[in-house]
Amino acid sequence: MKSALKMAALCAVLLLAACQTAKMPGDGASVSADSYLAEIRTTHGLSRMVADPKLEKAALQQATYMARAGLMNHTTGWRKDFATRMKGNEVEGAAAENIAHGRMDMGKLFTMWMNSPGHRRNMLDPRFGKYGLAYVRDGTGSEVKYWALVLGR
Repeated sequence: MKSALKMAALCAVLLLAACQTAKMPGDGASVSADSYLAEIRTTHGLSRMVADPKLEKAALQQATYMARAGLMNHTTGWRKDFATRMKGNEVEGAAAENIAHGRMDMGKLFTMWMNSPGHRRNMLDPRFGKYGLAYVRDGTGSEVKYWALVLGR
């Protein structure tokens, strides 16, 4: 009985120590990108996009995962790929995701994505009319943010 209590106490101490060293993300938010996406899309003869709560939720989840993991990846640590995450967020039909991380404002973020062929293609895809954009700070007290933009129908 005493050894079981000692083992339980040791496990509790180890668990607390692990929690203190784990990286916890900082603040995060869904963000409006209406003006950036409107300029990008209308300049190329496409319709404006509108913010969508399901896509915002999916973007915030992905940004949170990346901030916790400290890396950019479209697949979460639970081996949930993009399609699985979209299905879990009840996003139907075609969808795409742009991710980024660094110390940047939204102007720099969208410029960077427009200068990348794959990211540009996602934002200019005529199938998409809705979006969700979110960021989460990396949790170190810096201005580094993990960004996720999810586009859908």
